[in-house]
Amino acid sequence: MDFKPMIPAFLQEKIEKAPGRKLDFAEYMMTVLYHPSEGYYMKPKNKVGTKGDFITSSNVHTVYGKLFAKLLVKYFNETDIPPVIIEVGGGNGRFAKHLLEEFKLLDPLLYRHLSYVMVETSSYHIHLQKTTISDSVPVSYFTSLEDVPDRFRKGVLFSNELFDALPVHVIEYKNGTLKEVFVTIDEDGNLSERSLPLDNEEIQAYISKNKLIFSEGQRMEVPLAMMHYANILGEWMLAGTIITVDYGYRFSELASQDLLEGSLRGYHQHQLVKDPLKYPTEMDLTAHIHLDALEESFDDWEFSHVGTMRQGEFLVAAGILEYLQENQDPDPFSEKSKQNRAIRTLIMDSSWSNSFHVLIHEKGSDSWGTIIDFKNNKKR
Repeated sequence: MDFKPMIPAFLQEKIEKAPGRKLDFAEYMMTVLYHPSEGYYMKPKNKVGTKGDFITSSNVHTVYGKLFAKLLVKYFNETDIPPVIIEVGGGNGRFAKHLLEEFKLLDPLLYRHLSYVMVETSSYHIHLQKTTISDSVPVSYFTSLEDVPDRFRKGVLFSNELFDALPVHVIEYKNGTLKEVFVTIDEDGNLSERSLPLDNEEIQAYISKNKLIFSEGQRMEVPLAMMHYANILGEWMLAGTIITVDYGYRFSELASQDLLEGSLRGYHQHQLVKDPLKYPTEMDLTAHIHLDALEESFDDWEFSHVGTMRQGEFLVAAGILEYLQENQDPDPFSEKSKQNRAIRTLIMDSSWSNSFHVLIHEKGSDSWGTIIDFKNNKKR
């Protein structure tokens, strides 16, 4: 018998009070992920690592943060952009810790002028970050981008798996008609889906603008929240670089057989869960972003799209192979062995790491083309 977890009281109440006793998927995700005390991302629970539900690149090894430190030291030294790093959604703080430690070693003088800004909505994650990162390190913590002082609006803004964690709407194409999928409670008291003819004008505008074509039975996520937040970032950043690391697909890939059921899924105790309603508030929910739409979203704010690469290709182009060490150490648990294994994990074509893409947008500087060889990876 399939396990059906109880519906949290606050979620049941929200659905029952909603018009038509239903929530669109974006409302559902916002509720179960970001409820102030019960939401998955907000509650005091390990999400990342062996004791959590998923793993991120920065938690594989310190070499990931070290490599970005090297890139940013070079960037700040080659441009007039002030040495400010803004990380949005920094999780447990390991990326910041590793980057800052390496940054200090590489350029102690520049480090003394460096400001590192954490923007994090979860008080639990801020607690983890402050526990992970030394008090002596130049880090400021804010719960909203709106609270960050204007003096930090020029620099480098970095995010890793930020956009794929934002709520999405879900639509499906059946019998020649586009429908939006909603979340409701069925007669047995379980969460279930209900499809209704699409009448959301924002979704319709997104489909029209991007000339999306659907196959019979196809299901797709529409990332309105991603577009909204990208506009916020684009307007907020006055100059510098926006570096985005995230899962994603091209519009041209959305018609593939593998994606006919969409990409929205859950991760619970490192297991992929195809049913996004299965463990409300107890599992991560994520959907692959639309790379084309995100790339173009910063155009209105005069950011140029420098390039997009799969993460493994980007890391190799950035010089991660320089961190490989001659491995004559018979101890598989030595630091040398661990680092070499981590590098292989991050760059292998078959690795989960290569599901990620790295997107770089630049404004008020023109340096990334010399730091990274994008090999015409702007559009593919």
